[in-house]
Amino acid sequence: MQSTREKSKNKRIGVGTAQTKKTSSHLSHYKILIVDDETDIILALKTGLEQNGFSVDAYNDPMISLSKFKSAFYDLLLLDIKMPHLNGFQLYQEVKKKDNNARACFITAYEVFYENLKEDYPTLDVGCFIKKPVEMDNLVKK
Repeated sequence: MQSTREKSKNKRIGVGTAQTKKTSSHLSHYKILIVDDETDIILALKTGLEQNGFSVDAYNDPMISLSKFKSAFYDLLLLDIKMPHLNGFQLYQEVKKKDNNARACFITAYEVFYENLKEDYPTLDVGCFIKKPVEMDNLVKK
């Protein structure tokens, strides 16, 4: 019998890896958490992802999203990098304390310099960045 954690791991979205195309009815099983302080970005991402069959929760305050975060519930986190109180990397570090298997893509309007990122967050395993403005077709394919 599989534990909840094993079942959750089996349905996780592969970030940066090739995967089989799924139909919209299967995508509703994928749960995505969006955290961005810009409500227009949240609305566009949430609407676009839901129209493509994903189940989406969204917050514009990283502190509230952290307090509401449920371990082994989300398949993917979409986190804005620049936010008040906690930036996306800090939020991800806190989330990883609750769910070490959490996977994230970071949303940014800025160029990301990996050398600086590694200096500032040496233990953070980051491999997925999405540049604003976000193109929904490309996001859904990831």
